[in-house]
Amino acid sequence: MRICFFNRSYWPDQAATGQLLTELAGDLVNRYGHDVTVVAGRALNAAGGHAAADRRALVTRERHEGVDILRANGTSMRPRRFAARATNYVTYIGAATIAALRVGRQDVVVSLTDPPVVGLTALWTARRAGARFVYLCEDIFPEVAVLLEDFHSPALNASLDRMNRYLLRRADAIVALGDRMRRRLVEEKGADPARVHVIHNWADCEAIVPGPKDNPFARANGLADRFVVMHSGNVGLAQNLEVLIEAADRLRSRERLTFAVVGDGSKRPALEAMAAARGLANVRFFPYQPKALLHDSFATADAFVVSLERGLEGFIVPSKVYGILAAGRPYIAATDASAEPAVIARDAGCGLLAAPGDPAALADAIVALHDNPAETREMGLRARRAARQFDRRAAVQSYHALFERVAGIERAA
Repeated sequence: MRICFFNRSYWPDQAATGQLLTELAGDLVNRYGHDVTVVAGRALNAAGGHAAADRRALVTRERHEGVDILRANGTSMRPRRFAARATNYVTYIGAATIAALRVGRQDVVVSLTDPPVVGLTALWTARRAGARFVYLCEDIFPEVAVLLEDFHSPALNASLDRMNRYLLRRADAIVALGDRMRRRLVEEKGADPARVHVIHNWADCEAIVPGPKDNPFARANGLADRFVVMHSGNVGLAQNLEVLIEAADRLRSRERLTFAVVGDGSKRPALEAMAAARGLANVRFFPYQPKALLHDSFATADAFVVSLERGLEGFIVPSKVYGILAAGRPYIAATDASAEPAVIARDAGCGLLAAPGDPAALADAIVALHDNPAETREMGLRARRAARQFDRRAAVQSYHALFERVAGIERAA
């Protein structure tokens, strides 16, 4: 099949959606032989070493692991403030619309939601290219837009809601990242339940495996003999990580306990300032870890925290939980009880639950893991067993099968 994806984030960008799409697109080429194009933007969080094509051109072409990349070269401002984020989005959309003119005939066109309005360009491309349109809901808008701390517009939110409902009506298939998101789409957004398919995000269970705590990352950062509670991934608006700093404040007297925040995002400077203002020596901040080093950074953690703002369950599904499972570590789901991380923790017995935004509940859960090492290790073993159902290969196979069905391609007998 010929498959075209639209999403701003893609290799070498380190944002979660970009990394997942990079794996999906590459596997569709190399495991299933499909012809895959991605209309992507400039990398905002690249690990370095990426020699892009001529950045002065509005649209450039690259190839990575067999995937044809049409690079829509919008701006690449550091997205700390709304104005910079909006400029990056608008210029990407403009360049992506030009890039779409270079997209030939396709069987399937898939839109992710970075940014949400790219779905309109993808739908137009699908109709122009004679393709089926698949709407992959990494996030649901406008509810996610409510997170913005530096810009609020009821008019913009209403427009995003109308646009989202329009795309859901026009899509030949819709992908939800979990059962709670599926219910949100059907019950609150009016999506046709027959066209909504649940495909979870994933982790590569061959690349991420349980490792020893005594490893180079732990030794280099003085963490090998500490009980490490880790947040790894985006340090953004949805994670409500202030509650982690407040929990660390409550537990500052426990000498062996260290809180590690690994990653970057719009909230990191404020969190660093919050920890410094409270004099919290038990909170450490680390940069994004490249995929080659994730094994050791994950193995350094004794437990993880997966947090989400109250009321966002199903509008966002934290993808970091799948890597935690693959690494064989327990976690605390500081989320609403119906959120995917909480459901997995409860069903698989691989973690604890804490009410979102409640530092006392989070601190109590951390103490429970810290003071019960045997049960904490057993939770880690159960996490690894649960990871198998969210493996990369199973997820890619599900996408392959969905695209075949949508495109009307029959399997050979």
